[in-house]
Amino acid sequence: MALFGGIEAGGTKFVCGIGTRPNDLEVHAFPTVGPVETVKQAVQFFQVKGGAKLAGLGIASFGPIDLDRTSGTYGYITTTPKTAWRNFDLVGSLSKELALPVAYETDVNAAALAEAEWGVSRDVENSVYITVGTGIGGGVVVKGEAVHGLLHPEIGHIRVAHDLDKDPFTGSCQFHGDCLEGLASAPALSQRWGRPPESLPVTHPAWELEAHYLASAIAILVYTLSPHRIILGGGVMQHDRLFPMIRRNVEHFMNGYIAKPQLREEIDRYIVPAGLGRHSGVLGAILLAGRGYHRRDAQD
Repeated sequence: MALFGGIEAGGTKFVCGIGTRPNDLEVHAFPTVGPVETVKQAVQFFQVKGGAKLAGLGIASFGPIDLDRTSGTYGYITTTPKTAWRNFDLVGSLSKELALPVAYETDVNAAALAEAEWGVSRDVENSVYITVGTGIGGGVVVKGEAVHGLLHPEIGHIRVAHDLDKDPFTGSCQFHGDCLEGLASAPALSQRWGRPPESLPVTHPAWELEAHYLASAIAILVYTLSPHRIILGGGVMQHDRLFPMIRRNVEHFMNGYIAKPQLREEIDRYIVPAGLGRHSGVLGAILLAGRGYHRRDAQD
C-alpha cells in the first residue's frame, strides 16, 4: 500500500505526518521558525521516517498562498503577516529536497476536506471549517472538493460589526485592523486583555465577546453560503464554553429568518467541534497527496 506524507504548515508550528488515514497516522510537530530551518526539519523527518516508501507529499499551509498552477509563483506563500515567509517557495523547496510530487492547499481547506472524508461532515455535501488560533481561516468544501476562485476563501478577514463603545480595541490585523482575525484570533485576545487566552478564567468577559464575533461571522456565512455544517477548530476553540455561547448568539442573529431545524433545535449538530481534533490539517494534507497519487496512477 502506498504511504503518504503530509504537512500542516501553521504560523506557530509545523505538523508533519506519515500515513494513509486517521488510524495509521504518525506525527511529529515542531515550532515554525524561519523558512530554511523549518523546511530542513520537515525534510529530515520524512527522510528518516518515510524514506523511499513515500509516494507523495501534501502540504496544507497558512496563507495567503498561490494555488494557480499557471502562475510563476505557484506553490508560494505570498502576503502573509509572517514577514520571513513572504514570497517563499514552499512547494518548490520541499519538492526539490524530497524528490516527490507535491499537492498544495490552504490549511483550512485541507482540514475541511479531511473532515468531509473521515470526520464530522461525512454525512453532508457542503461544509465550512473555521480555525481560530494564531490567525483565523476558513475552508469550504462542496461535494468533496475544496472551493477556489480568484484566490481561496479568506474568511478570517471578513468584516463583522464592531461597536467601539463596547469594545474599544482597534484590532490586531496588520492589513485590516478590526477584521474578524483582528478581533477574535489568539493574538487579538492577548493584546486586548493583556494575557494569553488560555490563562483567561471561564467567567472572563473575553469569552462572551469572542462568541459574539465568531457568531457574527457564522451568520454571514450561513446567509451567503448556506452550508450544511459548520466546523470550528483551532487552539482558541479548545475553550469548551465557547460552543454554547456561539450557538446562542447565532440563533439570536438569525432571529428565525431561515426556518430550518439546523438553526434551531438541531444547532448542536450544525455548529460542531472538529471530529479529527488537532490532526484535521495534517490528515487533509495526506488525503491530498493520496488523491494526487491515485489520479496519476489512473492516467498511466
